[in-house]
Amino acid sequence: MDKTSQALEQIEIRIAYLERANSELSDVVYRQKQEIDLLRSRLEALGARLDAAQDEESPYTLEEERPPHY
Repeated sequence: MDKTSQALEQIEIRIAYLERANSELSDVVYRQKQEIDLLRSRLEALGARLDAAQDEESPYTLEEERPPHY
């Protein structure tokens, strides 16, 4: 093999490595995006539940009061 074909082979090997690495990183980013979307939806649901719980404050009644010895 002459130097030109060796250099070309090295370049092809590097390109193949970079393509594989790029594909793996793309998969990781995709999975992270899915996880972030799921966490955002859960956070929104929890926020809505918290808001609903705060809005539903019932009036305090004497029946709910604990006796002083508790």
